[in-house]
Amino acid sequence: MASLKVALIAVFALFVTARADYVRPKPRKVLEWPWKSRDSSDPRQVHISLAGDKHMRISWITEDGSSPSLVEYGMSPGVYTSSSHGESTSYKYFFYRSGKIHHTVIGPLEDNTVYFYRCGRQGPEFRMKTPPSQLPITFAVAGDLGQTGWTASTLDHIDQCKYDMHLLPGDLSYADYLQRRWDSFGELVQPLASSRPWMVTEGNHEEESIPLLKDGFESYNARWKMPFEESGSTSNLYYSFDVTGVHVLMLGSYADHDESSDQYRWLKDDLAKVDRKRTPWLLALFHVPWYNSNKAHQGEGNGMMASMEPLLYAAGVDIVLTGHVHAYERSNRVNNGKSDPCGPVHITIGDGGNNEGLAHRYINPKPEWSMFREASFGHGELKIANSTHAFWSWHRNDDDEPVKSDEVWITSLVSSGCINKKKHDLRKILLAL
Repeated sequence: MASLKVALIAVFALFVTARADYVRPKPRKVLEWPWKSRDSSDPRQVHISLAGDKHMRISWITEDGSSPSLVEYGMSPGVYTSSSHGESTSYKYFFYRSGKIHHTVIGPLEDNTVYFYRCGRQGPEFRMKTPPSQLPITFAVAGDLGQTGWTASTLDHIDQCKYDMHLLPGDLSYADYLQRRWDSFGELVQPLASSRPWMVTEGNHEEESIPLLKDGFESYNARWKMPFEESGSTSNLYYSFDVTGVHVLMLGSYADHDESSDQYRWLKDDLAKVDRKRTPWLLALFHVPWYNSNKAHQGEGNGMMASMEPLLYAAGVDIVLTGHVHAYERSNRVNNGKSDPCGPVHITIGDGGNNEGLAHRYINPKPEWSMFREASFGHGELKIANSTHAFWSWHRNDDDEPVKSDEVWITSLVSSGCINKKKHDLRKILLAL
């Protein structure tokens, strides 16, 4: 009997070894930021974002309310040949009062060029690089970042790759009403966010609303201003931009999205202007996934999917990037709940390092459209190689080493002939309402 038990244990161990591709490291604690003595006019939490064609928005915070919203910049260290004045804002959240939040647009800037800049006439000099004018272009992608040891690991891995822009599909700081956590998040991401544009959209952890007392997204909107006005939107919660042969839709899972909503009308107008000869690739980012075989957050995106999926499908969106579920999953090209060669590839990448942990439980059997799924922290890299092909890779955080765990070449819908097939459907939707 004892020998039988030993044999069964051995067989079970072999089965587990065969099934377990990866033993996940333990969760890591939320980072703590020690207080530092600095001049009240020194820029803090510096980050940059696109602000229309050949322009960049520089955002930062100072404790000194009289500090100017001025950015000086040039192509050589310490030599500033241009300058620009911007705007500023601040907000109060009960007993918390933010510093002076500056947003200054600089440009026109040359493509694929390193610039050196200084904020508010003092403090350290920063260095940034503008995106290239022609393909290829590489995006780093990570959602649901937070401020844990795994976040720091993810950011370190992103810093090691050669990329031109960071895309973040919601859930930035996980401040969750504790406003000082917005400040510490700004300090955490500054080394990367001050050197490459960070384009973000909102998640549920940005909302921070309190009925009758506080509207939602006050902190997020004040700190992370995106080019919504430049793209004809009336809300910082959804916007679009062009960069190097790619049109990117940054949609709002937490803004109204039914067919009578402002966001839906804006999206129709925006898609009507897209020129696939100039921007052959079309991407969409939002927080709550529509295709999700994880047991976490099941069905939460159904309302937005019902109203917007037909529009994105008719427009020929190539890739959809989402977060919210704290795991990684990549779909086949999919539409209306099943694989479709003319639908977008959906990628859930809500595994940047949040403090809530990973979502380990999946629905089985796996849906036919799900190509790869795993509950591990990591980041993605999307290289748009040319007008017809892109290379996607997901890099798992494996004990502080970035391990490439999933990769796939993606062919654009323009080159596959799908766009020509959909022209009638898109025209019909755009003319409706």
